[in-house]
Amino acid sequence: MTCISISAPAKLNLFLHILGRRPDGYHELQSVFALINYCDDLQFNSNDDGGITLNCDTQELTGDDNLILRAAHALQRHTGCTQGADITLTKRIPMGAGLGGGSSDAASTLIALNQLWQLELSLDELAQIGLSLGADVPIFVFGRCAWAEGIGEKLTPVTLPLKWYLVINPQCHVSTSEIFSHQELTRNTTAIKMAAFLAGQTRNDCENLVRKLYPSVKQVIDWLGEKAEARMTGTGASVFAAFDSEAEAQAVLDTLPAHWKGFTAQGLQNSPLPKVAC
Repeated sequence: MTCISISAPAKLNLFLHILGRRPDGYHELQSVFALINYCDDLQFNSNDDGGITLNCDTQELTGDDNLILRAAHALQRHTGCTQGADITLTKRIPMGAGLGGGSSDAASTLIALNQLWQLELSLDELAQIGLSLGADVPIFVFGRCAWAEGIGEKLTPVTLPLKWYLVINPQCHVSTSEIFSHQELTRNTTAIKMAAFLAGQTRNDCENLVRKLYPSVKQVIDWLGEKAEARMTGTGASVFAAFDSEAEAQAVLDTLPAHWKGFTAQGLQNSPLPKVAC
């Protein structure tokens, strides 16, 4: 085995409650992560010199701080593996959009290289490596829709109705660190049970602050809210609504103003598995 390809799906936070801030600066939260079939694609070619390279047509993604490179190097350090990989990324998930693209790319890297390098680490071990890279990485390692608690690492698989989603990006980049460090962020929401989520008693605690700081996000929420129940995912900037069919989602997308970008995607129960490409 010398080459593996894998897709890295985006996610939506169907809600996001922030319960408090921990002494280490991370936040205790509750959320439901829904995977969708809008994906980045990655290909991994093994090499014997131990080097890790990343090729992508988006130049700003090829720096040493890219989560793909960090994930590959973390896996090498953890296992002492002397093999390397040449990685090609086809980027579709917009950056800074609350869709988890970077975290998903990192998780797919861990999964693919674990197989390519024949390391035989468990998903739990890969998730622990992933958690050191970002709180959202474990959800993509396990590759299932999940109820999330803690800082996002305590995951309980859930089965969600297979909805179609319209996702709109107002073409702005929202800084996650800015939102989570902001003094006006609500951090005292009371923990809920699954029954409250199923009854629709949820919200995104970041939404009001992001609406205030990023007027373009507010405009998208207001526009989509006239057509369906609109909600921001993560810390933004993307906004989404759920529909029962692709046709319903597409009908709203067809009316989207030209200065915003949008797409439709179907919910997934499981992430795509890596494929041996050559």
